[in-house]
Amino acid sequence: MASSSGSLPRYIALRVLLIVPLVWVLLTVVFLLLRVAPGDPVSATVGDRLSEDALDERRAAAGLDRPLVVQYLDYLGNVARFDFGNTFRTDTPILSIVRDQGGATLTLTVGAFLIALLIGIPLGRLAGRFRDTPGDVAIRVYGVVSYAAPLFWVGILLVVLVNAVAPSFPTNDIASPFTKLDSEAYTKTHILVVDTLLAGDTGAFLDVLQHHLLPCLTLGFLLSGVIVRLVRINVIQALQGDYVEAARARGIGEGRVVRKHAFRNALVPVITVVGLQVALTLSGAVLTEKTFNWPGVGSALVRYIGERDYIAVQGLVTFFAVVVVFTSLIVDVINALVDPRVRY
Repeated sequence: MASSSGSLPRYIALRVLLIVPLVWVLLTVVFLLLRVAPGDPVSATVGDRLSEDALDERRAAAGLDRPLVVQYLDYLGNVARFDFGNTFRTDTPILSIVRDQGGATLTLTVGAFLIALLIGIPLGRLAGRFRDTPGDVAIRVYGVVSYAAPLFWVGILLVVLVNAVAPSFPTNDIASPFTKLDSEAYTKTHILVVDTLLAGDTGAFLDVLQHHLLPCLTLGFLLSGVIVRLVRINVIQALQGDYVEAARARGIGEGRVVRKHAFRNALVPVITVVGLQVALTLSGAVLTEKTFNWPGVGSALVRYIGERDYIAVQGLVTFFAVVVVFTSLIVDVINALVDPRVRY
């Protein structure tokens, strides 16, 4: 018993140690990819409006005139201090952008995950229990279509359908203009749906929830396809286990066998895969925010790419990479707590 409980701290320590080279590789790739792009960030951003002498001054101020190795070491040191740099045009700290606009991206991803789980788990469970029936085939087709459909196309299609059925229902932005006029009162957490609730403004809270529905449904539709297929295959495998046959032999009803035995064990691998979908969710959030004019970090990234502000792009991409890595660590720890076999 002591060895079993002691293995969890060792497992966590090992996972933390493995994160170090993983983060280093990710940061190195981000740094090199932006350095091999044609030109340099200063020329790409303001090269057509400044003289060559002024450009050289800007490069020196940004540290781009130093050797590449020095820039690389400075970059790693800044990230270690959670300094992701400043935008080139406005000199705005990247962490300020994340603080101000990260709440919108957070609510989008959390809402999408909830919708994906509400859709994917029941459908996957039904498909696994009634394998090879017409219902199973229909659910499998849904899983393939939801995963393969272009996200922006799904978003546009939902907007068209909603406008045709309910023209007054909001289809873009995070809130109506009358709500955002009082946005200064909603800055406690920088998460608008939480701040409106804390402020006791029921009308603004409901308005924000309505604006969240279509973007979350669009991104949740994409994620649900992965969950459907994963839950289905794990339910099928669990139903073939010896413990399930033993439960059936004791006269336990099929519904209870699926619910109490097969389904619970089938959810263990889902925890890992759902956590690993964070990277897919963040990439999908970029397209979703662009489609619905959502004021999140993803839309900020798209804007800075359009402005060719490579320094801002580097900072935001680095932040996304760090979030994905540490989310993976949290998922591994949760998985080890749920399934002790993972620790060995």
